[in-house]
Amino acid sequence: MPRLAHPLRTLVAAAAAAFSLLAGALAAAPAATAGARPRSAVPRTVVMDGSRLAAARAALHAGDPRLRPQLDLLLARADQALTAGPWTVMDKDRTPPSGDKHDYMSQAPYWWASRPKTADNPQGCPYVQRDGQRNPEINGITDHDEDGSMMSAVDALTLAWYYTGRAEYAQRAAHDLQVWFLDPATRMNPNMNFAQGIPCLVDGRGIGIIEFSEQYTDVLDDLAILDTGAPGWTPELRDGLRQWNTAFLDWLLTSANGKDEAAAANNHGSFYDMLVAGLQLATGDRAAARATAEAAKAKRLAPQLAADGSEPQEITRTRSFHYSVYNLEALTRLAQIAGHAGVDLWHWTTPSGGSILRSVDFLIPAATGAAAWPYPELSFTPGEAGGILRAAADHGDRAAAAAVPALPAPTGTTAYWELRPSVL
Repeated sequence: MPRLAHPLRTLVAAAAAAFSLLAGALAAAPAATAGARPRSAVPRTVVMDGSRLAAARAALHAGDPRLRPQLDLLLARADQALTAGPWTVMDKDRTPPSGDKHDYMSQAPYWWASRPKTADNPQGCPYVQRDGQRNPEINGITDHDEDGSMMSAVDALTLAWYYTGRAEYAQRAAHDLQVWFLDPATRMNPNMNFAQGIPCLVDGRGIGIIEFSEQYTDVLDDLAILDTGAPGWTPELRDGLRQWNTAFLDWLLTSANGKDEAAAANNHGSFYDMLVAGLQLATGDRAAARATAEAAKAKRLAPQLAADGSEPQEITRTRSFHYSVYNLEALTRLAQIAGHAGVDLWHWTTPSGGSILRSVDFLIPAATGAAAWPYPELSFTPGEAGGILRAAADHGDRAAAAAVPALPAPTGTTAYWELRPSVL
């Protein structure tokens, strides 16, 4: 079976002639919404390569049969999203300590009541930590589940519009964004002051920011794609989301919770830098994004990526494989964002000899079933590594490219990787 890099070269070559014709037609077409920007074939994405998305679209329009099954998978998700939601922070049945339901709220997943719940101690305090074991109590606060559903829906709908041109997909994505972020009655305030609180102990923690940073860079890419002329994507929506992102970025950089997360030494710090750099790029501050990426070399990569490829902060966890993959999801996305800002993190080597690619390669034996994972893992799932191996292969990692055919069948968004080449 050919390596992943070969289909990519084939895709680009097959699309070259069709792309020029398609780009010209799109540039000449009128904007779908009054006042919207003219269509552009190449979205100014934050994580993904906009040129690659445009090449995939051109290949589909040219009738490339290899991409059609992936498009069918994407459209199945988008069709479900057309009638799901919309979602809002106002759906939760609890009010944050601020008294404002517009504030995001969640409960720490790995903390459990240590005593029976009684009339005198209704929450069973004090709470104790059980690493890797999720407390089902957290499902009683819906903000985290709903923000994930909203972001997944917006992502599928946006890509479905980009590849098919069907207006209903873009219009629904715009509506979901409007409801969650901008409508006065339903909007989320641009802060996470009450994320991952612990009953009887603390109202919210910086550690909860990861609940948003996991997927929000998907949304930043979606905004760029919608900005290529999507129906329903108005100047008011575009400017409103930019203002929300600017306010959220300011909160991340200046709040106590944001500063706590910035100081985290493990995957939380990686996801924080990924989110900050993505927001900086999305709000037009390329120099700041570049500075964040440069600082990540010494602050994130050097202490987190050992010379043998292991990740010292993650292999001690009860779910060490999961968190090793998880941290690399953040670092590979950060590397993609950094590339847009002119910084190459993919091929940067730490003073001790570690690197992103070496740490990806460290996962290959376990991910492909060639060897057992040598560290603690409560729920080993080899397919988790599929996205980062594909991303590494796209950036010249020959070992990762050779390993991709031996991975479990891709699931989720990885199943249509060539239409959405981004981990998570």
